[in-house]
This record gives sequence, structure tokens and C-alpha cells, in this order.
Amino acid sequence: MADLDDAKAALHLYLRGIREALIWKLDGLSEREVRLPRTATGANLLGILKHCLNVEAGYFGSTFGREFPTPDELVPLAAFDEDPQADWYAREDETKAGLIDLYHRVGAFADQTIEQLPLDAPGRVAWWRPAAQTVTLQRIIIHVTCDLARHAGHADILREQHDRAIGLRRDNTNVPDDYDWPAYVAKLTKLADRFGQPAR
Repeated sequence: MADLDDAKAALHLYLRGIREALIWKLDGLSEREVRLPRTATGANLLGILKHCLNVEAGYFGSTFGREFPTPDELVPLAAFDEDPQADWYAREDETKAGLIDLYHRVGAFADQTIEQLPLDAPGRVAWWRPAAQTVTLQRIIIHVTCDLARHAGHADILREQHDRAIGLRRDNTNVPDDYDWPAYVAKLTKLADRFGQPAR
């Protein structure tokens, strides 16, 4: 159990928790289901996972002078010149199992950076504007945790829309058990309807 009175241990615990949540949101889904675009901008569960693993590999790698052992498995920065969405979908030669395995390895790589360096360790984010490139490990852990948390929220909604699977973690959904969700939705709809039609 992490010592939550220790700042680095607490930050690291939350980062790992979000990473695990992102991975398990793909549990039980087929290759098609995890790839299928579910929003007008093409958001899909496997793409979210691929984006997040590339985020971690970059911020906890080159920012601190480390290179992921198999960089050819990651999306290179040059790819974004051709396709700004290059890390938001799985190519035909990439699989759900393969990307999950890659994320586990990226996670272990990121964890090594965090474990080996103090929170005030200096780093440089080459893809940020020049005046903001100098960072510390603490800032990067917070930055990445916030980014991943946002995308975990996206994954929550996409998965719920697909098959109504909800929850924070495998072992703790953090939502009421045996709740009458249709009645709850009807209640909220009735409340919203009191305010008339949407503005046009």
C-alpha cells in the first residue's frame, strides 16, 4: 500500500489507477467493438488507449533523457505532420491484445522513471513552446495524470453507451448497486423538460 502522506507515492498511485482503468474498459470487447468510432470526431476505445500509452511513453521518456526500448512500436512525432490523429486509432496491423501489452510495457517504463527520479528532477518537453519546455518530474506526473483522467472519462462514456458497462474499477464500480437507472433517467428528463425546449 502506497504511503499517501508521501507526495510522490500518492501521485504515482493515482496515475497507475487511471492507467489500469483505461485498460480494463476494453475488457470483453471484440476488435471491431474497440475500434468502432462512437462520436462525430471518431473517438473509439482502442484509439484512446493508444493515445494514452504514447503520451506516457513520451512524457516519461524523452522528457527525462530516456528512450523506450522499442521506439518503433510508438507513434513517431513526424507522423503527426501527415496525420494529426495518428495516435488516435489502431492501424490494421495493430491489435487490441498487442496494444494492451504495449501499454503494460509503457507503464512499467514510466514507473521506472518515476521511481528513479526525485520530484524536482528537471526535464525538457521538446514539443512544448520554448518558454514552457523546462519542467520537473512532479509537473509531468500531474500533467499526465490530468490528461489520462480526462480520457478515462471519455472511455467511461463510450463503454456505457456501448453495453451499459459502468464503474470506476473492476473491484469497485463506485455507483449504486441494483439502482433503477431507467427511472432515474426519466426523472432527470422530466426535470429538464420543465425548462422548455432547447435554444436554437
